[in-house]
Amino acid sequence: MDLINIGLFLLLVLAILLGTGVWISVSLLALGWIAIEVFTSVPTLKAVGSSVWGSSASWTLAALPLFIWMGEILFRTKLSENMFRGLAPWVGWLPGRLLHVNVLGCGVFAAVSGSSAATVATIGKMTLPELRKRGYDERLSIGSLAGSGTLGLLIPPSIIMIVYAVAAEVSLIRLFIAGVLPGLMLIALFSGYLLIVGWLRPEVAPAREAAMSLGQKLRASLQLFPVLVLIAGVIGSIYFGIATATEAAAMGVIGALLLAALTGSLSWRTFSDSLMGATRLSCMIAFILAGAAFLTTAMAYTGIPQALAAWVGAMDLNRYVLIAALCLLYIIMGCFIDGISLIVLTTSIVLPLVTAAGFDLIWFGIFIIFVVEMAQITPPLGFNLFVIQGMTGQNIFTVARAAIPFFCLMVVAVALITIFPEIATWLPSTMTRR
Repeated sequence: MDLINIGLFLLLVLAILLGTGVWISVSLLALGWIAIEVFTSVPTLKAVGSSVWGSSASWTLAALPLFIWMGEILFRTKLSENMFRGLAPWVGWLPGRLLHVNVLGCGVFAAVSGSSAATVATIGKMTLPELRKRGYDERLSIGSLAGSGTLGLLIPPSIIMIVYAVAAEVSLIRLFIAGVLPGLMLIALFSGYLLIVGWLRPEVAPAREAAMSLGQKLRASLQLFPVLVLIAGVIGSIYFGIATATEAAAMGVIGALLLAALTGSLSWRTFSDSLMGATRLSCMIAFILAGAAFLTTAMAYTGIPQALAAWVGAMDLNRYVLIAALCLLYIIMGCFIDGISLIVLTTSIVLPLVTAAGFDLIWFGIFIIFVVEMAQITPPLGFNLFVIQGMTGQNIFTVARAAIPFFCLMVVAVALITIFPEIATWLPSTMTRR
């Protein structure tokens, strides 16, 4: 059986496993086992042991449960509620007014959460009732929250960045830093769209409320100060080389616990719920990564990725055509598979193609996170859509239609980082030169 037929057979097996409801991690392990046992002479148990241990013993992966726990702590405390009160006074004069709080609030919370779902749920619980009560356009409120919630994947520290860094064996710190400028660019695109819509259609926002003095604004912003200090401490310690990503994550957890205690929202229930939530999610991701590591090893032994890379190379595709094809592939697959699983499922096949085409793997990490973000707001399995549907009671397709303009803005963002890759690579390169 040639490599193409082997690859098609393995894809069929994977489709059957996933279609029958087998856990993704177990499906990956089973597929790797079949590939090695049937198509190679490599000792299967030895391959399982070395690959699973190698992925589980990664020092980079140690940052994952800590960042998740930090986000879980903030999700359950008053710190997230204070962000709305701290941001709202500064955007009331802009066209679109408090709709910008969705964008800015998601940007701020993303920098301490690392999870798209947690970002949408936390900011949505604060903003959607307030925006509805004040008479803001429902569709624009929902759409801006759905789009902005995806910033939880892009702005460091991001859980999915940790997964990609482990799977692709790239520097997590460089990847974190690479996400800063693209994240700010996406915030600017979303806010710019709200400015234009608010200017062309003033009815989407109610009349401007009474103006606040500078002193009143500053006093309101003091509620935002603790979260900003935590963000600066975590990201700044990484960027200036004071701490590794794992050490910064540990400091973030300690800082989140201290802030929660100081605001009076840290209780034994909050502590235990946040710890158990972080444990469940971390174990799930680690199990998926272990299965993906074994499958990657199995694919390497079969020679399928190398053959596929050689086949694509022989086609002499333009590198931008390759990126456009990958973008379309990831968006389609993202409609049915969650982002973390999508990355670990495809890394072993896609990275040889990307490397052969001459793309920087740090840049490709930002690219793949962008397209996974887009999948978060595309039906039928766009997870952000389900979260918002649960909060609003709206039909899933109503929520999806509201998110369409922000999906299109993400397409623009992908085009920009493809045409101008320095948006993602400039900051990491300055860190390397230092």
